[in-house]
Amino acid sequence: MRPALSAPLWGLLALLAAVPLRAGVPEAVNETILPGYEGFTAATAALDTAARADCSAEALKAPWNAAFDAWMAVSHLRIGPSETDGRALAIAFWPDPKGSGARTQARLLEAADPDLLAPERFAEVSVAARGLFALERLLYDPAFAGDYACALTRATAADLARMAADLETDWRETFAPLVLTAGRDGNDRFLTEAEARQALFTQLMAGLEFTADQRLGRPLGSFDRPRPERAEARLSGRSLRNVELSLAALERLALALAPDSPRSREGFDQARSRAARLDDPRFDAVADPSGRLRVEILQQRLHALRDVLSAEVGGALGVSVGFNAADGD
Repeated sequence: MRPALSAPLWGLLALLAAVPLRAGVPEAVNETILPGYEGFTAATAALDTAARADCSAEALKAPWNAAFDAWMAVSHLRIGPSETDGRALAIAFWPDPKGSGARTQARLLEAADPDLLAPERFAEVSVAARGLFALERLLYDPAFAGDYACALTRATAADLARMAADLETDWRETFAPLVLTAGRDGNDRFLTEAEARQALFTQLMAGLEFTADQRLGRPLGSFDRPRPERAEARLSGRSLRNVELSLAALERLALALAPDSPRSREGFDQARSRAARLDDPRFDAVADPSGRLRVEILQQRLHALRDVLSAEVGGALGVSVGFNAADGD
C-alpha cells in the first residue's frame, strides 16, 4: 500500500496544478519568432537594394534565394500581423493550382502601365502576382521578360521589402506584447496564458501539416498520376530546400516551446536525415516508383512526428489538438 500523502504535500500539488504553465512562450517569441522576422526584413531590404542597382536575373537570384530562405524561418506563422491585409498570401502565394499568379503577371507585363508601379498602386495588385513567387517567375522564367519586366521586378522587390518591414514592426510592437502578456488585465486578444500557448502550438502543428500535405503531398499526387510540376518553387529548384528549411524552423519553435522534448528532437533528426537522402531538388523523382517511395517515407515520418509533437510539446504546454490545426488558433 502506498503511504498517504501528507496535507502539506497535497497543498503543494494543488498549488502547482493551479499555476499556469509557462513552457517556453517567451523563448519562442524572443528567440525564434522576432529574430525570424528581423532576418526576413533584412534579407528583403537587401533584395530591394540589389534590384534598384541591377534588375537582371543574374544579379538578383542570390539575394532572392536569401530572402526566400529567410521567409522559411517564419512562413508557418499564419497568425496576427501575418493575416493582416492578406500579407502572408501576398508574400508567398502558393499553392496556386489555377495558375492565377502567372496569368495576372502576364497581363501586367502586357499592359506595361508605369503608373501601376507606384508603391501605393502596386500594393493593390492581386496577391497572386506579388511576392516571392512573382519574383521567381521574373527571374527564372524566360517568358516573363521584356523592358517592363525590369521595372516590375523592382516594384515587386520594393513591395516585398515593405511588407516584411511592416510585418516585423507589427509583431515587435503590437502582437508579441499581446502574446507575452496573455491573461493580464487589458489584454483582449489572449484572455488566458493557455490561449497564447495554444495559438503558438497551433502554428507549429499547422506548419508541419502544410509541409507534409502540401510541400510533399502536392508533387506526390497519386501513384497513377504523380505531379512533380506542382512542387513548390520548382522553377528555381528549391522545392526540397523549402522542406528542409521548414523543418528546421519548426524544430526551433518546438524546442523553444518545450526544450525537454527528446522524442521530438529525435523525430526531427529522422525527418532531416530522410530529406537529405532524397537529393531531388525539384521532386522530379516522384514520377519513378523508387523515388516516389522515398518521398512517401519522408511524408510518413512527418505524420509520425505530428503525433510525437502533439504528445510531447502539447503535453508540456498543457494544450492539445482538438481541431484541424490548419484552421488557425
